[in-house]
Amino acid sequence: MASESPDHEHAVAFTLNGEAVRARVPARMHLGDLLRGTFGLTGVHLGCEHGVCGACTILVDGRAVRACLMLGVQADGATVETVEGLTESGRIGDLQDAFHARNALQCGYCTPGMLVTAAELLADETAAASREEIRAAISGNYCRCTGYHAIVDAIATTAEARRNRRETAE
Repeated sequence: MASESPDHEHAVAFTLNGEAVRARVPARMHLGDLLRGTFGLTGVHLGCEHGVCGACTILVDGRAVRACLMLGVQADGATVETVEGLTESGRIGDLQDAFHARNALQCGYCTPGMLVTAAELLADETAAASREEIRAAISGNYCRCTGYHAIVDAIATTAEARRNRRETAE
């Protein structure tokens, strides 16, 4: 039986940052390459390309995944959100403000992955988001500049502010 050529393309359709998209994807193209090359979403940083650094973290059906480890064809039928989509929707505006206020970014390379990871953590409104939980959540994201303290502070500040808003609204 002959195997399929790695250059064989597949049609995929998925929701990307709230919009229905379609593409023809080579069988072995990673989702990160598809998002960057085809859709121009450069917030998906391709660092290690082994799923270790977390720079390419995106949300697929609400769960954080490494875009360098997922094939583009696997996105067929999924809902994919990148840092650009989370920014445009306003879902992480307060988190971005906290990162800025707490100086939780320096070179900025890890920042999109950190923001997406934090967005997943903070999406669960019942989670306490303690400093330990925050550290565990971001443990798969490498940052060589900040030492993580400011990042943890920014996420904790955002979690507390959101919790206070929810309690005030109730």
